[in-house]
Amino acid sequence: MTLVAIILATLAAGIGSVWLAALLMRMGLGGRSGSVGPQHLLSLAAGALLATAFMHLLPEAFESQASAHDLFATLLVGVVFFFLLDKAELWHHGHEHSHAEPAKPEHGHDHAHADEGHDHGHDHGHAHHHQHGPRAGGWAVLTGDSVHCFGDGILIASAFMADFRLGVIAAVSVLAHEVPHHMGDLVVLRQSSPNRRMALVKVSLAGAVTALGGLLGYFLVGQLEDFLPYFLAVASSSFIYVALADLIPQLQKRLTARETVVQIAWLVAGMVVVTLVSGVAHAH
Repeated sequence: MTLVAIILATLAAGIGSVWLAALLMRMGLGGRSGSVGPQHLLSLAAGALLATAFMHLLPEAFESQASAHDLFATLLVGVVFFFLLDKAELWHHGHEHSHAEPAKPEHGHDHAHADEGHDHGHDHGHAHHHQHGPRAGGWAVLTGDSVHCFGDGILIASAFMADFRLGVIAAVSVLAHEVPHHMGDLVVLRQSSPNRRMALVKVSLAGAVTALGGLLGYFLVGQLEDFLPYFLAVASSSFIYVALADLIPQLQKRLTARETVVQIAWLVAGMVVVTLVSGVAHAH
């Protein structure tokens, strides 16, 4: 039963997030002019990831017999590990693609807004992802996607092995942060190929790797059940790293008071979603 739940959850988080991203793009949501923009989706995802890590995964890990010192050490090592993967561009989410403009000069940074130093610096910092052209960028996206999805599958499986409710929460959080990520992937791949269906197929195949990670995680954690609290700590470090190093920095832009309130509201909404999912899963 647990294995079936893991397979279904990883497929929903991996492939389901791709199809949901494509649907939102088709509906005109998630774009610059949409009522629900990239910033909203990123805020929702950040809230969901942080709530999952701090309110569910870590408390479950600390309820075990493992020492707090060892769990915190694992959390620290995990954050550094995902930082190194990010440096190798194997854990980079590239959400900035989801609101990138399709046509942009090679060195066409918006110098008209040079006074907004933080925003300009952020745009410049991510420019290197397209320096080798859309085609090279497309393969880089798929490679990073596959590695990241595989890791997500292992983390979801670890959560299910600890508690069914925890697994559902982890899967929902992964789904939430993969949607804006896959929207960016689709934008990049559609720039390298006019065939939109093929772009969707490629990203879906990368998303399907989540299920492979889930299968490995199921058998791996099953053999190393005594280390389950440490697997949960590693899962927490992944969620925390993605939220704090990838998502939230993209939200640190100069906004009006109203836009800031909306951004915070979406962040809180992500936390509320996780709480509601936890309640529903616990009831069943």
